[in-house]
Amino acid sequence: MLRIGIDLGGTKTEVAALDASGAVLLRRRAPTAPDYRGVIEGIAALVEGAEAELGGRGTVGVGIPGSPSPTTGLVRGANSTWLNGGRLDEDLAARLGRPVRLSNDANCLAMSEAADGAGAGYGTVFAVILGTGVGAGIVKDGRIHEGRNRIGGEWGHNPLPWMRPEEFPGATCWCGRVGCLETILSGPGLAADADGPGERDASGLPARAAAGDTVAAAALERHAHRLARALAAVMNILDPDCIVLGGGLSNMAHLYERVPALWGEWVFSDAVTTPLLRARHGDSSGVLGAARLWDGT
Repeated sequence: MLRIGIDLGGTKTEVAALDASGAVLLRRRAPTAPDYRGVIEGIAALVEGAEAELGGRGTVGVGIPGSPSPTTGLVRGANSTWLNGGRLDEDLAARLGRPVRLSNDANCLAMSEAADGAGAGYGTVFAVILGTGVGAGIVKDGRIHEGRNRIGGEWGHNPLPWMRPEEFPGATCWCGRVGCLETILSGPGLAADADGPGERDASGLPARAAAGDTVAAAALERHAHRLARALAAVMNILDPDCIVLGGGLSNMAHLYERVPALWGEWVFSDAVTTPLLRARHGDSSGVLGAARLWDGT
């Protein structure tokens, strides 16, 4: 049987199909519809197209930028706000004629990297998305830790710890709160810190810093310092066996040297040996993890 994963993003939706060994048989992308019914039909088209091409039928797992409520079953906390309030798993199941499993996209990243990525062989993996948004997922002994309220790893909507006076109060997040890590550690947050409000693209900052741009270099150092504090708080609670970075900002090579050099100041331990690792599967981690949501069942 095929294992089909869907990574539902704000602008694009990706499908991947795995065989029983975990080998990728197919990957496709399509634009994400900006409305709820369009999302359902878009996912169905990708699943059905993959199955027709491969000549088989599979389980379906979907990674979403939010999570289903354990009490109501409705999607909540999605920055693709048209998903919020929908019974996405039930509506997709009805459209596809089979059960569908949903999980947060950061959980899918963690699942993929723990299975055969950078976190393979580690007991507890804390996997972070640093992209347009910020989130995280936790996998322990091969299983996602979603928690009682299904918010395990919702790191991006916590405040920056050990804030400095000049960092108060922080920017207003789309969620309505002020000072969330998402507003500070995301690509748009870093870009705005470097070049002012309204800037959203941070991809050129490392090259600018390398060329001697002091504004870019200072912004990258502030970002690394803030990421170090934010991850130190995670280690003081969870103490994971490794931390994996995914998302667009995970490609900034300086993070893997600078952040571990800084975080010891805030970790409540005499030594910190936790490895900080780059996601092995890159931007494929989410869709590959979604395909694995039925693993072990």
